[in-house]
Amino acid sequence: MPYTGYLIDLDGTIYKGKEPIPAGKRFIHALQERNLPYLFVTNNTTRRPEAVQTMLREQFNIETPLDTIYTASLATVDYMNQVGKVKTAYVIGEDGLKSAIAEAGYAEDLDNPAYVVVGLDTDLTYEKMTIATLAIQKGAVFIGTNPDLNIPTERGLLPGAGSLIALLEAATRVKATIIGKPQAIIMDNALALLGTEKSATLMVGDNYLTDIRAGIDNGFPTLLVLTGFTKPEEVATLPLAPTHVLNSLDEWSFDEQ
Repeated sequence: MPYTGYLIDLDGTIYKGKEPIPAGKRFIHALQERNLPYLFVTNNTTRRPEAVQTMLREQFNIETPLDTIYTASLATVDYMNQVGKVKTAYVIGEDGLKSAIAEAGYAEDLDNPAYVVVGLDTDLTYEKMTIATLAIQKGAVFIGTNPDLNIPTERGLLPGAGSLIALLEAATRVKATIIGKPQAIIMDNALALLGTEKSATLMVGDNYLTDIRAGIDNGFPTLLVLTGFTKPEEVATLPLAPTHVLNSLDEWSFDEQ
């Protein structure tokens, strides 16, 4: 039975750093031609959804509606709103994360915030980590946007948000609540937005540890594409097999599963 909905990773699946993955573009165009609902679900918090939309259009020739982009920043705000504490936060991250939290009504507090939120920050300083460490020790809810230890780029695998979170966990001896893939928080919210049945919704991605485990751990069928993080030689030793494994998204048949 063909899948009726698709949750799709970006980094390593549709593009790799600044380099397009041509099969990724063709895959999205095929979904659009078939009127199949899809949602980009990305652990990247550095860009606003509007910036992701512009990047996809201008750099990768993919036109997609804004409501097809669900970032870990948006999922983090949804979670914070559900927790319902005082709306103060200290955020380590870039514009995509900081703007989402600020626009949701959270004021910055460097001394005693209700939340400490940590995402990827390419301007990271020791002082930022110090402020976060002290706030967590005072009892702030410690949130990590995503567990990605590395991010795939044209330069290679660079440090990801998960590396920063691990440092703070070591410094505070407090485990962060992780929002992004492979956790249930972002997947449950994404499925609700897409509106399809879980068993008929395919999670598509290049990273077994995040994308594919997000599907496996939360009851979704999965498609691992070997264009990014997880290498072909690793497939045989994966602890739980993906539903599908492809070298390229060009190999995918929408009508035969």
